[in-house]
Amino acid sequence: MADQVILLDKNISMFGMRVRIALAEKEIKYEYKEQDLVNKGPLLLRMNPVHKKIPVLVHNGKPICESLVIVQYIDEVWKDKSPLLPSDPYQRAQARFWADYVDNKMFDAGRKIWTTKEEEVEAAKEEFIGILKVLEDELGGKPYFGGDTFGSLDITLVSFYSWFYTYETFGNFSIGSRLPKIGSWAKRCMQKETVSKSLCDEKVVYDFAVMFRKKMGIE
Repeated sequence: MADQVILLDKNISMFGMRVRIALAEKEIKYEYKEQDLVNKGPLLLRMNPVHKKIPVLVHNGKPICESLVIVQYIDEVWKDKSPLLPSDPYQRAQARFWADYVDNKMFDAGRKIWTTKEEEVEAAKEEFIGILKVLEDELGGKPYFGGDTFGSLDITLVSFYSWFYTYETFGNFSIGSRLPKIGSWAKRCMQKETVSKSLCDEKVVYDFAVMFRKKMGIE
């Protein structure tokens, strides 16, 4: 009997995008169910009663929540193809450390750029660039964060790529100019079909941000 895999997600979610990339890397067929995060449906509430958030991977009726946990689960369950996490315990620990850094820093810093008033954007932009600079230093001269192979930390960070245009537009800066190694790394990742086809279009994300700002009365 084939596995039943369902992904409860939202197209603009960077957290959902990383799960989509992981599934694509493993060539796992799944049913995608777009979620309304304003009027949350009964399936989402039943599958993630604690946080009531996406993404949720439902594997043979059992839910797995939180994107980093889901990516690790995917790697452990479908381990015969395209390993995502390093096999070495120390390297795995490092990958988890930096993934945690991305999640704890990037989302809030990026959100400030497009949800703050004009006079506060400059500080938000510099905070965001500072966080990416730390990651650029970690990347160094490697093609991917894990070395020569695209892996879990690349998935964790490249899921923000669809939002780069929004950050750059509202922040009036270029990530590629300020952080050339990150810019080159992102382009390298986007050459992978598993990445490019899993990410939301940047203009869709930008339109969402514009709509959100209007709704919240942000000038």
